[in-house]
Amino acid sequence: MADCDGEGAQTPLQLYERLTAQGDQVRALKSAKAEKTEIESAVQLLLKLKVEYKQMTGQDYKAGCPPPENLTVPDNGPSAEGTADEDEVNPWNVTTTNAKGVDYDKLILRFGSSKIDKELVDRIEKVSGQKPHRFLRRGIFFSHRDMHQVLDAYEKHKGFYLYTGRGPSSEAMHVGHLIPFIFTKWLQDVFDIPLVIQLTDDEKYLWKDLSLEECYRFAVENAKDIIACGFDVNKTFIFSDLDYMGSSPQFYRNVVKIQKHVTFNQVKGIFGFTDSDCIGKISFPAIQAAPSFSNSFPHIFGERKDIQCLIPCAIDQDPYFRMTRDVAPRIGYPKPALLHSTFFPALQGAQTKMSASDVNSSIFLTDSPKQIKNKINKHAFSGGKDTVEEHRQFGGNAEVDVSFMYLTFFLEDDEQLEKIRQDYTSGALLTGELKKILIETLQPMIATHQERRKQVTEELVKQFMTPRPLNFNF
Repeated sequence: MADCDGEGAQTPLQLYERLTAQGDQVRALKSAKAEKTEIESAVQLLLKLKVEYKQMTGQDYKAGCPPPENLTVPDNGPSAEGTADEDEVNPWNVTTTNAKGVDYDKLILRFGSSKIDKELVDRIEKVSGQKPHRFLRRGIFFSHRDMHQVLDAYEKHKGFYLYTGRGPSSEAMHVGHLIPFIFTKWLQDVFDIPLVIQLTDDEKYLWKDLSLEECYRFAVENAKDIIACGFDVNKTFIFSDLDYMGSSPQFYRNVVKIQKHVTFNQVKGIFGFTDSDCIGKISFPAIQAAPSFSNSFPHIFGERKDIQCLIPCAIDQDPYFRMTRDVAPRIGYPKPALLHSTFFPALQGAQTKMSASDVNSSIFLTDSPKQIKNKINKHAFSGGKDTVEEHRQFGGNAEVDVSFMYLTFFLEDDEQLEKIRQDYTSGALLTGELKKILIETLQPMIATHQERRKQVTEELVKQFMTPRPLNFNF
């Protein structure tokens, strides 16, 4: 058997046995209430072994299901060098060569976060007193930083606040943009806590070929879609950077503190900036970091700087908050905690996330029922076989089928979703029938959103975007 560092040749069965033993060790450490660092180290090794097992066998590790003795190890080419870089994940680009999408276990290892396991999901249920959101039950929010610490504080009646955001690059948002807001609303409801939502219109001006006026207008239009998600106006502050930066001295002071503690070399290393990037881009990360600190919002929290922040976001935003967490203790603030979501795939497949700039890759919140139907039928990547006969005989591949992926995000009933997966995999359910289920799920959902958005008046937007006290009890 190979050493713990993974060196030396191993058979799939030997690696399987190591994985099983490591899983047992993780459970034993948790049962014994071992030190947090010891448990996290064991979990990181378990994830590393799972990635190795998947690379070696082409299959996910499943306890109690050893690999067959005659398993043929896939030929991954002459060298495994550079495989860690197959998935490109940063705040501006997400691509992978794998039809199943980004390898999130590998990403957890690369980013150094922690996996959201069943123990954490169960604890969130216990502390909140509510059934976990489907995004938690299905691993759509899959990774975290310091969530146990947030729950520890909450149990001691020390509150926390939520922070999420949106980069308003277009007037219309697509369904993928709703994911963090759907989940954030659930968190706000079950924990009864305040929320700040940053609209980074300044960032879009710096990165896109747009005027300042366009970016601000997009921010206000996007705010209407966000408000239509059902947020409580008494507990939610939505702000445009172009507005708020100039009217909040404390927010700007925090931006400057962060800027002083991050070097140019650090931001180049984290974000890949070059000497030809404008200085606005180089200084922007500090602006996205500042809402992580409670005293950036004196109208809500006064001068308190001890309230921890929880940030639900897609994992591509994590580089901003790794930087923030590094700076926080050096300027006397608590580190923000994070909950990371997977990406919402483009219609053409999970190799990239849905984009607002490609009309045919996205289902927009402004699309009509007919447009939704046509886009799904014409563009949604299928895991089905080429002919009905082959599909009936061999079944479809739900892991790469975009219609099934979308249903995992939006279909609430776990049993119904599992039956769809089984029927599609067995060949009983055809691709056209699967697409029809998705169409019938999305059409009423988007129509309902459009109706709610019509009720959002300019006066209501102004209410949400005006700095003011919020209601909370901590």
